[in-house]
Amino acid sequence: MARRGWRDLDESDVRVRPGRRNSRPRSKLRPEHADADQAMVVAVDRGRWTCALDSDPGRLVVAMRARELGRTPVVVGDTVGLVGDTSGRPDTLARIVRVGERRSVLRRTADDNDPYERIVVANAERLVIVASLADPPPRTGLIDRCLVAAYAGGLVPVLCLTKSDLASPADMLSSYSALPLPVLVTRMDHPHEQLREALGGRVCALVGHSGVGKSTLVNELVPEAERAVGEVSGVGKGRHTSTSAVALPLPDGGWVVDTPGIRSFGLAHVTPDDLTAAFPGFAEAAEECPPNCGHLGGAEDPECNLDTYVAEGGSAEQLGSLRRLLRSRAGRDEQ
Repeated sequence: MARRGWRDLDESDVRVRPGRRNSRPRSKLRPEHADADQAMVVAVDRGRWTCALDSDPGRLVVAMRARELGRTPVVVGDTVGLVGDTSGRPDTLARIVRVGERRSVLRRTADDNDPYERIVVANAERLVIVASLADPPPRTGLIDRCLVAAYAGGLVPVLCLTKSDLASPADMLSSYSALPLPVLVTRMDHPHEQLREALGGRVCALVGHSGVGKSTLVNELVPEAERAVGEVSGVGKGRHTSTSAVALPLPDGGWVVDTPGIRSFGLAHVTPDDLTAAFPGFAEAAEECPPNCGHLGGAEDPECNLDTYVAEGGSAEQLGSLRRLLRSRAGRDEQ
């Protein structure tokens, strides 16, 4: 019989290789891990997550992300399910198998043209925006941007003005009087009882420009934290003393999340409607605005219905503050 070449073969001649012996098809079913321990992420460092157990907050467990989670982001403040060794002993490692739904998210981008969102902290109830009245002077543009991020992310903002022994808070109080914004005024030589009360029993994040005294506040609130206190440089810009977000337990309950000092706060992820939604009366009025309205009024948005809302009895002062935040979101009037 003559030997056939490959041109003479048809599909019936093709040998089908059998599958691997004892192999099973991969299932899409995953274990439910119903017995997983609930915990909160308190620190992140190079692919390892430090978690505080709900049942024993004083026990810190180091964990890795389970393979089935893929690249699911896990950040400080996340509620997670842990399996494996949750003893917290040195050289032990648990696995994060579940990430709970987030109730709030503080996001920022590197700048207003950066599409990549960075989650700073999850599930914080309040965002305490720390600003100094002097040395360095207050930056209302940065404060406004933090306010925008808080409103858009579902956090209740609180403004904390430090170093009132060096400058009067009157101008700053006037600037934010039209907003539903609690303002705390502190000085370094007095106890911070109002701040303790504002944070107590809650998960709260502190954010602020470097050198404003944020780490000093954290050291007083949580003495054992031993957070480094930055020195303000000669040009008015402090050194970054906190390099990553970390949640610290408050003595009377609750957590304070100390975030890295920031020089800018990008808001590429926030739309005008995201911000307006935080103001109930204006949010309802904005539904009658034309498509793609930026809610700035004037020549830019001449048909903005927010002006009609104010003409019919809405607060002109609050609209002015809202539009200042909208301009800040758009990268204008930033200081």
